[in-house]
Amino acid sequence: MQRDTNRAGAGLPDIIIFNPDQWRGDVLGHVGNAAAVTPAIDRVAAEDGVSFSRAFCQNPVCTPSRCSFMSGWYPHVRGHRTMHHMLHPEWNEPNLLRILKQHGYFVWWGGKNDLVPGGADLSPYCDVKFEPTDEDYRRWGCAPREGTHAGDLAWRGDPDGDNFFSFFKGRLERGGDPFYCDRDWANVLGAIDFVRGYRGEQPLCIYLPLGYPHPPYCVEEPWYGVTDRAALPPRIPAPDDDTGKPSLLGGIRRGQRLQGWSEERWTELRATYYGMCARVDHQFGLLCDTLRECRRYDDAAIFLFSDHGDFTGDYGLVEKTQNTFEDCLTRVPLVVKPPAGVSVTPRVSDALVELVDFSATVYELTGIDPGYDHFGHSLLPLLSGEGHGGGRDAVFCEGGRRLGEVQASELESTSAGGSSLGLYAPRIRLQVQLDEPYHSKAAMCRTATHKYVQRLYESDELYDLALDPGERRNVIGDPAYRDVLAELRLRMLRWYQETCDVVPRVTDRR
Repeated sequence: MQRDTNRAGAGLPDIIIFNPDQWRGDVLGHVGNAAAVTPAIDRVAAEDGVSFSRAFCQNPVCTPSRCSFMSGWYPHVRGHRTMHHMLHPEWNEPNLLRILKQHGYFVWWGGKNDLVPGGADLSPYCDVKFEPTDEDYRRWGCAPREGTHAGDLAWRGDPDGDNFFSFFKGRLERGGDPFYCDRDWANVLGAIDFVRGYRGEQPLCIYLPLGYPHPPYCVEEPWYGVTDRAALPPRIPAPDDDTGKPSLLGGIRRGQRLQGWSEERWTELRATYYGMCARVDHQFGLLCDTLRECRRYDDAAIFLFSDHGDFTGDYGLVEKTQNTFEDCLTRVPLVVKPPAGVSVTPRVSDALVELVDFSATVYELTGIDPGYDHFGHSLLPLLSGEGHGGGRDAVFCEGGRRLGEVQASELESTSAGGSSLGLYAPRIRLQVQLDEPYHSKAAMCRTATHKYVQRLYESDELYDLALDPGERRNVIGDPAYRDVLAELRLRMLRWYQETCDVVPRVTDRR
């Protein structure tokens, strides 16, 4: 049923950015995953918005992806290919939060950063950077809990064992509290309190960049037990050998030491991840219910999307990589509920879209000229579902570095969990090797039917997604795909040419 009502008043819509970390695009009930418990998101897709089932990020790790979707620029435009290069306003790098604030929005930010340099003054980006107080916890009736990366790490077991690098923690004990009140819960509850108490005249931007379902894989009841283990879709197995695959995958697999895991153990890890997603869905539902209660839901533009995905056992791996582009890493949830007055046919859309399209959609909804050129396509024409085509002909993702590109080597990560015993050690210790191809620069061009990955220093990849949706057989050398390969190489060249730079709109006198 098409919804097309008139907005009350001519004011700007509230912008709600609900941004979980590391959520795979296939873990949603309404896209056909019987094991996914996501009723709140399913409801929005069924009643009020569009869920894009083929949405893709532009880099498979946190900071580069966030810099991309908050600017509308691909990572290569300014070299955002590392966890340690964020958006800099002094270098004229745009940031959607800053632009919304400059155009009259009251911006409330609750959650992680990974967007602007640590220690920077956040006042240009938000009016409130939420930090919970003791009084908040008393009002919520729960005790503050450490993040899942902190505290006692005994759950990892023996450093020589096969759980030490698995990221699998399991069930969290909440004691007598209603939930395990970590920072995600604090930020969601803080946002709910703020919406209920807001009496200002400015339109709102609520930015909730959550930590879940980013590993370690752990969650409290009732979400730990909510997943039907028997309903989990088949796991993509590890390859018999790594021929035709980037060396980073095999190197991480050897380092994580999960080869001896039984399918029962994988099932528990995967079900725990699904439970983490179910908890985030519940939190999203609480926020939506609050917006309805406060009569802000109808006139709000709500965006739910993740920055990238997670292996979750596929290919015998956990967590993610910096420069491989499997669909489990690059395909993400993207649900858009427009404000009243914008025509929408609620449904699941299979149009190919990118996260750079998010900021472009906000600019069109608000009528803001951001003052710079970007590469996103507004999603508003796709919301009605009538006569507007099927999205992009191809989507792109990129990462890695050139040999000798020390500033992109992630050396900084060795002091933040990348030591020989850190959770990320199997990946980080390969990425920081400056004379090996593990962290080679690469780019993906994916269409509805094929995926092409061009790599420096290693073999390119080509997959027939219709015959091989798990991307297990690299057909780059198969003569039968010669024409497809030539077409995708030209498409990638055109993408680079169209997006390789931006010319500032303010020109200089000669």
